[in-house]
This record gives sequence, C-alpha cells and structure tokens, in this order.
Amino acid sequence: MAFTDLFVVALIPVIKTLLITAVGFLLAVPRINILGDAARHHLNNVVFYVFIPALVAGSLADTVTASSIVSLWFMPVNILLTFIIGSGLGWVLVKITRTPEHLHGLVIGACAAGNLGNLLLIIVPALCEDSNSPFGDKSSCATNGKALVSLSLAIGAVYIWSYVYSIIGSYGNLSGKDISKASTISIDCSGKTLDMVTESYNEALLQSQSRRSSFEDCEVPDDVYTEAQEYDIAPEDDQDKKVTLFGRIKMYVNAISDKINLKMWFTPATIATIVGLLIGVIAPIRKLLIGDNAPLHVIDTSASLLADATVPAMTLIVGANLLKGLKKSSLGVWLVVGILFVRYVALPIVGIGIVKAAHHVGFVGSDKLYRFILLIQYPLPPAMAISTITQLFEVGESECSVIMLWTYGVAAIALTLWSTFFMWLVS
Repeated sequence: MAFTDLFVVALIPVIKTLLITAVGFLLAVPRINILGDAARHHLNNVVFYVFIPALVAGSLADTVTASSIVSLWFMPVNILLTFIIGSGLGWVLVKITRTPEHLHGLVIGACAAGNLGNLLLIIVPALCEDSNSPFGDKSSCATNGKALVSLSLAIGAVYIWSYVYSIIGSYGNLSGKDISKASTISIDCSGKTLDMVTESYNEALLQSQSRRSSFEDCEVPDDVYTEAQEYDIAPEDDQDKKVTLFGRIKMYVNAISDKINLKMWFTPATIATIVGLLIGVIAPIRKLLIGDNAPLHVIDTSASLLADATVPAMTLIVGANLLKGLKKSSLGVWLVVGILFVRYVALPIVGIGIVKAAHHVGFVGSDKLYRFILLIQYPLPPAMAISTITQLFEVGESECSVIMLWTYGVAAIALTLWSTFFMWLVS
C-alpha cells in the first residue's frame, strides 16, 4: 500500500474521535451546561460501572478461547513496559525542569499511563473497516481488534489503579491520609486537641509514660481505647505488657494492605476481564452463552447493546473534561513540551525496538493486527483516569487539565502519523 493511502486510513478514525470530543467540549460550556460537573460525574459512573464491564466481558467472551489466550501473554508485559519506561522518562523530566514536588506524581503518571481504552476502541475498528486496511477481512478484524483492545483496557486499568495511583498519591498532599492511612487519635483537654499518629507501635509504648503524666486530668474519649485495642497497644497503667507477636503480624499486614490498596486493583473492568476470560476459556459455559444457538444467547446480545454505548459516552466525557484545561495554572511551558516529547517521540521509538525484538524471537507471532496494537500502545495521550486520581488526592487538578488539553490536541497529529507508520511497518 502507498504511504499516502495508509495516512488517509489512519486519519479518518482520529477525525471521528476529534468530532465526538468537540461535541463533549461544547456540551460542557457553561452557557449550555448539559455536561456540567454533576452530569459528568453521573455519566462517568455509568460508564465505569456498566458500559466498560459490558464491553470488556462481552468482547473477551466472544473471541478469547483456551488456545488463543496462550498467544496473548506478551500484551501484559508490553503494557507494563510502557508504564515502567514512561515513568522513568517522567522522573528524568521532573528533575530537568525542576517541577514542584507536589506535581512530580502527576507528571510521572502522565508519562507512564496511556489511554488504552476509548481511543483504541475507535481507531482499531475504524482501521479494520476501511477498504485499504492491511489487516484482512473486515468482520474478523473488527471482532478480534475489539477483543484485543478490551484486554488492553482491562490490563491498563489494573496498572493505573495500582502503579500510577500509588505514585500520584505518594507525592500528593493527602498521601499520608489516603495511602498510609495512619490512625489519628484526638484527645480533648480543656479545649485543646492533641493528634497522635500511631504509625509506630513501639514509639507509642515508649511515649505512653510521658503522655500519662501530661494528661492525667484529661478526658479521653472511648475511641482512643478502641483504637489502642485494635492495634494491641498496651494500656498506660500496664507498662510492662509488651505487644504480642500476633499484634505485630496484624500491624504489618494492615500496613501492606493499605499501601497496596487491593480495592483499587479490582475495578469493574478488572472483574469483567476475569468473567469474560472464564466464559471464553471454559467450554461448557461458552456453549451456554456464546453463539446464535446458545440457550442464554440473549445475555450476550444484551451486553453488546450496553457495550455499544461505551465509546461515544467515554469520548464525550473526554471532551467535557478538556474544558478545564483552558484555565490558568502554574504548569511551565517546557514541562508540557517535555511530556509531549516523552509520549509522542521517546516512547514510540522505544516501543518499535521492543515489539520488533519480541517478534524476532517469536513472542508475538505473525498476526499483523496484534503487532499493530502492541505498537500503538506506546504513542497514546495520558489516560483520563489520571484526572480522577488527581481529584481523589486534590493535587494538581488544574495542571492535569492543562496536560490533557495539550496532549489530546497534539494526539490528532501524532496518532495519525504513528498509526500510518506502524501499518506500513507491520505490512
């Protein structure tokens, strides 16, 4: 195929994305205010809890089988490499530009996590449907492409809500409360408040004697004793009693579970991935649900109806969120340029080397569509979930909007050029 033909094929899905994004942007304008803050919040919940799980579970159940899942093992590795390499380049960037410390997590996260969801769900099927597509039959290409992108979306969600969530939180102002979740005890003494953070139980024991002498006349609420009992802290009047071995084990387990934050790992998309894979791999369940003659085929078709609403809803939210990027922020110009360089120059070049090496040693096989999706996972704008994470920690919200505005604006050109080159490369 001629390079110009590939360029036109790659340009059409990007234009579709931009048009839907522009509609979302206009709906969020204060004069129209259809997608205001409250509306975006509710629509985002519907997408997060209903549309995305239906899309992921349905796509994987339809296309993934016990034999095909073995050939997809490199995709989680490839996505993990995009996160690790991107975060490393982001760390170098914040050091070079001397970014304020509370924004380090935002910049590193923006360089690490790409939008592995709604953009690919538009781009890949559109590329398959074009008559000049190098990926063969339209219907099989679209079906397989949607399944691969759904798996990419689910794996990316796990990495974002574990890896990136922890990075942004560790630099945020609320990291001590939301990640470490150190217990705070308030003692009211004649109108005064003392905050005792029980991060170290040994320290609590050593200081118990001094606290007792200082607050003998204080009225201590019942929740202090409850907190002390929960962590097996010895009472002040029993100074010789030491923390039990069970108490220490419980302390370390609680600390690890708080930092890992397992609840954020098992998002609806992750659970839907597990359900979809089980349906596809386990033959008896697959025969019940998948196929025109399946007894419970209506469940699969209902999930498909919900899945069809995922892409337009997510893209409208992206456009509406970009409105915040027009506001002023303290983000430097060179920092934005650096993020653009990392996402659209450095990462794609590194990705070409990784995927070509994996193909050379036989890790990814000869499927052109699979190799293309592995390549396109590198030059993507930052994941929109980063905006949600910054809102959770209340750090860098306006700066995040500016980053999203510029990276998604430049993505119109960058994704078109890289998609064209990647199609030429695999064909």
